[in-house]
Amino acid sequence: MASTETPQVTETTAPETPQKVDWFAELRGLALMLLAVLAFHSLVAKPFYIPSTSMMPSLWVGDRLVVSKYPYGWSWASVSFHLLPRGQWRVMGSTPEYGDIVIPVHPTRDEDYIKRVVALPGDTIEVRGGQIILNGTPIKREVVPTVRLPFEPDLLCRGAPCLDAFEDYRERGSDGKDYFAPPTWRETLPNGATYLTIDYKDQHLDNYGPYTVPKDAVFVMGDNRDESADSRADVLESGLGGAVPLANIGGRAEFITFSLDGSTSWNPATWFSSLRPDRAWSTLRPPLAEGQAAK
Repeated sequence: MASTETPQVTETTAPETPQKVDWFAELRGLALMLLAVLAFHSLVAKPFYIPSTSMMPSLWVGDRLVVSKYPYGWSWASVSFHLLPRGQWRVMGSTPEYGDIVIPVHPTRDEDYIKRVVALPGDTIEVRGGQIILNGTPIKREVVPTVRLPFEPDLLCRGAPCLDAFEDYRERGSDGKDYFAPPTWRETLPNGATYLTIDYKDQHLDNYGPYTVPKDAVFVMGDNRDESADSRADVLESGLGGAVPLANIGGRAEFITFSLDGSTSWNPATWFSSLRPDRAWSTLRPPLAEGQAAK
């Protein structure tokens, strides 16, 4: 008897050919991404790390902060990694204000510093016994209760404990922990910008000038007056050798994102225990003294 069943046809699928990686497209995408990051860091903002004590007590070693690139316009110093040749040109340039914390580039090395603006173009600045004198008038400077800087033995600068210079001011706190309490002053600039400084010893940079700041330049100093290579110090002393041209300023410090006390290691537990939580998101714009307004 003949079969009435319809024979079944089995479909076979040919094996898919592996798609080749388009390496050119991948590399182009990576290059575009890197260019976008470079552009953002050069034109808008970039992260910054504090490696020294020159700006204490405002900035501590281990602080990570954000530097904005646009407040004073753009120049060769704005570009990350200093990829452009040096020059005096600026685009949409403006002048910093008294008290701003800025990022000057060393005059002979492509090295970023961080300092505070204490004199503007045309000002005559003099320092006598640590006292800043602007245009013949001493700025307001008063002794205040000492800052308390925690003893952090894991915090190293060039292989040595960062706060060794304050050893004579080490004391035990009521909580049983050690602190450094160096002599502290509050300065107030002509626009009312006020901030704390540390000045604990007599040294040659306590006397400087008189010096007239050139046009299109500013005079900068570190808040830790005895441990700062700034406009007062010669280039041979790793200083800035006088006023900083505005074209050599790469941005303005805005705020701290987070801060580490030096105890971070490969142990993930230390990634959290080394954080200084009270420093995160602190603004770096100087407050104005009560009763004064910016001019």
